[in-house]
Amino acid sequence: MPDLTPDAAHLAAGLEALSTFVQSAQPGWTRQVFSEPYLASREWTFRRMVEAGLSDVHQDAAGNIVGRLPGQHPELKPLMTGSHTDTVWGGGRFDGMVGVVGAIEAARLIRESGRPLARDLIVVDFLGEEANEFGLSCLGSRAITGELTPGHLDRLGEAAGATLGATMAGFGLDPDQALRLAQPAGSLHAYIELHIEQGPLLEAAGKEIGVVTAIAGIERLLAAFQGRGDHAGTMPMADRHDALLAAAEAVLAVEHEACCAPVHAVSTTGRIEALPGAFNVVPDSARIWAEVRSIDPAWLGGVKGRLAQRIAGLAAARGVETALEWLNDQPPVATTPAVRETIAQAAEAVGASWEAVPSGAGHDAAHLPRLGPIGMIFVPSQGGRSHVPEEFTTTEDTARGVQVLTQTLIALDAQPAIPA
Repeated sequence: MPDLTPDAAHLAAGLEALSTFVQSAQPGWTRQVFSEPYLASREWTFRRMVEAGLSDVHQDAAGNIVGRLPGQHPELKPLMTGSHTDTVWGGGRFDGMVGVVGAIEAARLIRESGRPLARDLIVVDFLGEEANEFGLSCLGSRAITGELTPGHLDRLGEAAGATLGATMAGFGLDPDQALRLAQPAGSLHAYIELHIEQGPLLEAAGKEIGVVTAIAGIERLLAAFQGRGDHAGTMPMADRHDALLAAAEAVLAVEHEACCAPVHAVSTTGRIEALPGAFNVVPDSARIWAEVRSIDPAWLGGVKGRLAQRIAGLAAARGVETALEWLNDQPPVATTPAVRETIAQAAEAVGASWEAVPSGAGHDAAHLPRLGPIGMIFVPSQGGRSHVPEEFTTTEDTARGVQVLTQTLIALDAQPAIPA
């Protein structure tokens, strides 16, 4: 493998430049999909790809920013790498961005080495990977794999009151064409994504690179509770139909589900609402937004039934009615063993220690297996923190991750076929 060393200062400057595109009225480094700062940041990404020497840089119908490093044999299946540049509300400045800036840097390194790849390398900044008001993540990667549907486009956003399709059109995209963007099955030689770990495993193990074994599946739930409003001072406790207490028991049920899982699982209730929201009125309605994640498909496959039965039973005991809506269904996805092996060998070739780790976070990579083999490279997150302003990964770790990414791409390019 050639010795290709990333420009650490150039990487740091790129991440710093991206961090300036923020919704200033929001905390942290907030840059949510369809916001004005997000639009401006993608123009920056476009220019960055051009400056790196990528050709045919464009925005596709679904809003993905795409560039190509031509190979010597364009008839071969291409490689693909990239990530996303949108953030969660109040998020950090490394989640997704390391993968986009790092992918562009890897392409630049290969181009300037004077040793072109045999096949084309496609670099992508995927549209809207993070969860949004439409309850649908990974918008761009869903589009290119054929997983974006007319039903998705008809989803109504909570804030703007517009559908996802209308919002995309207002952002300068073509939602009808986005539905036709699906690439043929098996059209990629491989997809590799560089990302921060977003957890504490690498730091705790003292390892420099994570070789991702699987990406957790996600089930997201909106549970609504309908009780009865009463005077808080006069209605006896035993006679109440308190919707908020039913919701509170549901929150604990969601927690209990993950705590009792036989293998890796986590669960979170991220939001709760209750009405009428007064000190002196027993709440007559409440809602919770929750999710469960696991890399175990058997366990995750049964979670809907288990939680529905448990939540309904707890609420009924209080005389409260329930309605459950499942907003997201993403099964666990294993990475390709041969790609994992190539990443590990690349890490060893550059002298980086590595550890096989699962990903509890969702990623665009989880939607790419239909197109070809997949792999993910993790770099450490300081303190395991992510989706918060304190999220941090050192420039040294970022540069090391880019070096492993570059060597992995070169090694995969040399393989005529990658076993599934």
